[in-house]
Amino acid sequence: MVSQAPTIYSLQAPKDVSLTEIEAELNQIWQSYGLIGEDGALPAATRATTFTLVVYEPEETQYLLTATGFYHGPIDGILGPQTQSALREVQKKHHLPETGSATPETLTALREEYFKKQHSGPKGDSHGSAMGYTFSATSPTIADEIALRNPCRIIALCPIAGEDEGVKAQVSAYCPIQKQSSTTLICCEYITLTGTTAALERIGGMIPALLIGGLPKFLWWKATPDAHNPLFKRLAAVCNNVIVDGSNFNTPEDDLLTLQDLVDTGVPLADLNWRRLSAWQELTAEAYDPPNRRASLKEIDRVTIDYEKGNPSQALLFLGWLASRLQWQPVYYAKETGDYDLTTIRFLGQDQRQIEAELAGVPIADIGEIVGDLIALRLSSTNPQANCGTVICSETGGCMRMETHGGAQSAGLFQQVSSLSEQKAEALLSQQVQRWGREALFEESLAVIGKTLKLGN
Repeated sequence: MVSQAPTIYSLQAPKDVSLTEIEAELNQIWQSYGLIGEDGALPAATRATTFTLVVYEPEETQYLLTATGFYHGPIDGILGPQTQSALREVQKKHHLPETGSATPETLTALREEYFKKQHSGPKGDSHGSAMGYTFSATSPTIADEIALRNPCRIIALCPIAGEDEGVKAQVSAYCPIQKQSSTTLICCEYITLTGTTAALERIGGMIPALLIGGLPKFLWWKATPDAHNPLFKRLAAVCNNVIVDGSNFNTPEDDLLTLQDLVDTGVPLADLNWRRLSAWQELTAEAYDPPNRRASLKEIDRVTIDYEKGNPSQALLFLGWLASRLQWQPVYYAKETGDYDLTTIRFLGQDQRQIEAELAGVPIADIGEIVGDLIALRLSSTNPQANCGTVICSETGGCMRMETHGGAQSAGLFQQVSSLSEQKAEALLSQQVQRWGREALFEESLAVIGKTLKLGN
């Protein structure tokens, strides 16, 4: 009986190398593997042949947890079960509320522990080992999600605080899964570059040489994109797609304007938060597919969108999509904060009819993993004869609120968005790397929102 291959097959654990030895070391890994496998004891392995993914990783939480000994999983920026468990351990130790999230108090405690550990020995902590990728068969990582489908090369750029000691490099190779129909392992190559922001910018010129020639190249920028950041500019210029996640934006309205500016300069942007709207867009389109409702689209002049308070990006992007499809032009924007964050936006339609939209940030007791998820939306008309009333929601409570929201016309059609299992960044990213280049629909929607937000300025 042939034993199954492990969930994660290690060709090379993280190994420190010099910057000039990275490519040679990766080649050596595969040459050594081929020699070992001649007796048939090891399955064949497919080397990275699909694309290169560059991940700019600014998040310090997992790094601090690793450096202080609370966490032994991958430094991938995903707040998964392992990271949440480690954060609860820290919070329990320091008598903080055990939320499992990176609260300011928790990060302060972690930074203090890290500082003590860094200065406890003659050389302090080793940044390279702390930032290196490690893998656990029981905790799927974002790299695994991608490698399940594609053998690729992943380059992680990990900026750290502290003294500038140059850039430390590590290489490794892992095969997260074995194909069901053969004995071939699908493998990823990993290059981790760690240093201060200034140090990473200094070696920015050599990073394009590490991208696999002739194959698609993706940049996942896990911070707010900054057109003035030299490293961002350099990498965006050589990648087929620059991927961001608007659910993580700290100042969503300003950050959406930044995205619009980047699109205007030709950067091929993709937003994972935009992908989360696909079910809402599909149901909205289906609601007006029947011939007897298609003509009523021009009657829509009231739009209400409820979203989880904290980040209006999804609500704005959905409204931008709707307005771009119906050729509405924004003429007014105002926002009022309080228990509910209320945004009022007015548009003019092609026939000069005025359309009014209200976005409501609703306080939710049990916030999901994605801040700002849509809760419900209502499309209606002040014309009581129009057959355009539609309500779409993610839960019954949302539909009930929309139905009692008022207006001259009751909703003629109710639809419910089913549970969105593909909301997490790792699942969306694994889909995003199947396509590249500019996305016209996203860019058109973003353009409308850019014009709208500028009315408020």
